[in-house]
Amino acid sequence: MTGHYPSTRLRRTRATGWSRALHRETQLQPSDLIWPLFVTDGTGVEDPIPTLPGVSRWSAELIAERAKTAVALGIPCVALFPHTQADRRSEMGEEALNPDNLMCRAIRAIRDACGDALGILTDVALDPYTSHGQDGIIDDAGYVLNDTTIEVLIGQSLNQAAAGADIIAPSDMMDGRVGLIRAALEGDGHVNVQIMSYAAKYASAFYGPFRDAVGSRGILKGDKKTYQMDPANALEALREVELDIAEGADSVMVKPGLPYLDIVRAVKDAFSVP
Repeated sequence: MTGHYPSTRLRRTRATGWSRALHRETQLQPSDLIWPLFVTDGTGVEDPIPTLPGVSRWSAELIAERAKTAVALGIPCVALFPHTQADRRSEMGEEALNPDNLMCRAIRAIRDACGDALGILTDVALDPYTSHGQDGIIDDAGYVLNDTTIEVLIGQSLNQAAAGADIIAPSDMMDGRVGLIRAALEGDGHVNVQIMSYAAKYASAFYGPFRDAVGSRGILKGDKKTYQMDPANALEALREVELDIAEGADSVMVKPGLPYLDIVRAVKDAFSVP
């Protein structure tokens, strides 16, 4: 044989299954996942969601069974979203502050079933509780009031933390809410409750099936473009993330994820936070 053959062969590490596994840079496994679960009223209820094939709303005791499944599969955390009964929705979203609302009942059911073996993440926003479907309190013109909304979000966060939530996830996009929720949690003794901020949440049609799941799409008045981000803006996303980290967020989210992978990468490069 003649010629100069390579001494460095990157194919060597690809030659066998065990070697590929050993040298794999990126791995996805159950411990990387959070399982979203939708809670509904009643007992023994499984309510399929037509726009999310294969996904159902579950009553609290059946949510606890799903939580046991998560533990068995090695999934470390579940995320809870309530489908609040229509007669419990209101202009001000007071049901969010009810210590016996769907979210709190589901938290307690999971804690009773799984102890500390599973993390519980809870959504903080008012759209599952308002009669108008917006994430906050509105004025007469339908504009979502930032600071008035935050006062309710603080109470909602404390309500969920008292029920046993491990991670508070504000998805409302009100300015300044992370810092005020963090201060309230600290002041109420919940120093180890984490905040996972929806830091860069874009206005998007992808939320349609989720709004069906929590019962807000059919009642939503107007849109959410005055507080969710403009899809054209990338640098603004970095500003949002920077602010939330400074205010005490333990981890951040870009939503939707898949169509904004450039933003996910930019956030990771800029801040190296979870």
